[in-house]
Amino acid sequence: MRIGITYDLRSDYLARGYSKAETAEFDSPVTIDGIAGALTRAGHEVERVGGLDALIEALAAGRSWDLVFNIAEGMHGYGREAVIPALLEARGIACTFSDPLALAVCLHKPTTKRVVRDAGVPTPEFAVIATMADLDGFALPFPVFAKPVAEGTSKGVTGSSLVHDAAQLAEVCERLLAAHSQPVLVERYLPGREFTVGIVGSGAKAKSIGVMEVLVGGKGGSDAVYCYDTKQEYLDRVTYHLATDAQAQAAAELAVDAWRALDCRDAGRVDVRLDENGQPRFIEANPLPGLHPIDSDLPIICRLGGIEYDTLIRAIVAGACERCGLDGEARTGRIPAAGEVQ
Repeated sequence: MRIGITYDLRSDYLARGYSKAETAEFDSPVTIDGIAGALTRAGHEVERVGGLDALIEALAAGRSWDLVFNIAEGMHGYGREAVIPALLEARGIACTFSDPLALAVCLHKPTTKRVVRDAGVPTPEFAVIATMADLDGFALPFPVFAKPVAEGTSKGVTGSSLVHDAAQLAEVCERLLAAHSQPVLVERYLPGREFTVGIVGSGAKAKSIGVMEVLVGGKGGSDAVYCYDTKQEYLDRVTYHLATDAQAQAAAELAVDAWRALDCRDAGRVDVRLDENGQPRFIEANPLPGLHPIDSDLPIICRLGGIEYDTLIRAIVAGACERCGLDGEARTGRIPAAGEVQ
């Protein structure tokens, strides 16, 4: 197959004058090399396309591909992750991962929570603070957790995101509103274990391939926050392990339910946290997961479960090919569900 790769390279945006914070979600050459290498080893002809501008130029020149492996995050607005899939959809070109609607919904966390809540998937109560005046009607009990409504990679999440009183909430909201130019999502804080669930597949074929527990500072469950800074120093500050107990299994079932409710496709992650009674609650979905071969959560889940990086990439392509009726590598792209014997 002829596969194009669409992506946003962080170094390109830094060279154009964007800041490190603005480009935090974008990819490194290591990620693009990893994906391209896996696709090449699977026998595909690979073209590195680049981001939105490069894709527009390529389409205008009449170029096309059997499939586009899309991991571009985009730069501006709530629809930034949806733009490239929308362009490809309009041109009838198949691409990996979720469609524009699911990507736009999942980027906006309050909308995501409303969708899963309506589907019967439990999620913490929340409020959206668009202006400081919205705090006048704030009624959630403390502690609460505050973060921007539409950022990935835990941008805007710090140790102060865990808020214990009204004065602190006002301070945090004022800072987030100014820094991110978007509303603040404030959720009831859940004190239990924190999981991220790796998922492959779409619709009825979606399945968990592993539940990873995140232990910040080796303690977990306390005031430790899995924030942007902690992720940057994860080797020293975070412990990951695959969890297979009953609570982890319940988290996996909830994550798959949410994945299907959001109509996410091919592969990604769903973050889940346990409440004070040990019950799992949906936090957020990541339908465009990081794919750095070493540092990203989904490849880490695979590595802990004995699944090679190339196998993950082949499974993503196989899922997209099956959805789109393409003659891809469905025969070799199967990836086992968590607990299956390989």
